[in-house]
Amino acid sequence: MNNKNFFVTVAAAFMLTFTGSANAYPVYAQNGYENPREATGRIVCANCHLAQKPVDIEVPQAVLPDTVFEAVVKIPYDQQVKQVLGNGKKGPLNVGAVLILPEGFQIAPPERMSAELQEKVGKLYFQPYSEDKKNIIIVGPVPGKKYSEMVFPILAPDPSKSKDVNYLTYPIYLGGNRGRGQVYPDGTKSNNTVYNSPATGTVTAVNTTDKGVDVIITSATGDKSTTAIPAGPDILVSAGQSVQADQPLTNNPNVGGFGQGETEIVLQNPARLQGLIIFLGFVLIAQVFLVLKKKQFEKVQLSEMNF
Repeated sequence: MNNKNFFVTVAAAFMLTFTGSANAYPVYAQNGYENPREATGRIVCANCHLAQKPVDIEVPQAVLPDTVFEAVVKIPYDQQVKQVLGNGKKGPLNVGAVLILPEGFQIAPPERMSAELQEKVGKLYFQPYSEDKKNIIIVGPVPGKKYSEMVFPILAPDPSKSKDVNYLTYPIYLGGNRGRGQVYPDGTKSNNTVYNSPATGTVTAVNTTDKGVDVIITSATGDKSTTAIPAGPDILVSAGQSVQADQPLTNNPNVGGFGQGETEIVLQNPARLQGLIIFLGFVLIAQVFLVLKKKQFEKVQLSEMNF
């Protein structure tokens, strides 16, 4: 596999069931995008996951260089619902995320992580987007009931060791997904979406096949069109029923969706903190001397009044 095209979208990883075939699916999808975040700010997972859902990310307001911090990603959803799997059966939802960090930031190596942080991370496996984009992290598919909240251990860069990193405020972008997608990267529909009538006419047959159902529609002119619907969605029409073009032939089985979020983090210069501490120390000392001087002045005034 070409590492430069490594994983284009978490969306593709959830198209299939949480099985061996799902593990192979990213190989099929990883050749579509060089960067998962488009110039418009849209993360490409939204091309396959059409429903919009919320996500949330929490990071410290500021971090020091060459330190490890936590990025907490939350992908909420109703964990009682079941999704349509690739074989048409119902099963639990998977979740996953793509975290786009500033240049120089990356997943912390195990030796830099505390025992407490390792326990929070659990058995999550993080992958860099590619060899030259280690600041873009992907994870999933993983079971949603266990990982609807994930902890990313992030190592902040050291500007003294890199000319490309400065002490600035940086944006962090998140794409989070729950459930399977509705469209494959090649544009074809999955079995986790609505199938519509291709024409106005009459349903002349609803035939069960090994892969699902074929709905045959005959127009007023006698033209016939066949819509192959894979196992999963519920069929809403029957033979003899009149339908309009684009009328839903199935229900919408999708219970998942994709969401984007962003936040900011400050890479703080330790010298600034030291200067601030020194400044606050001088202010404190000055305030103490002022209070002492005031008390001394009050004693002098009191003694003069008694005299």
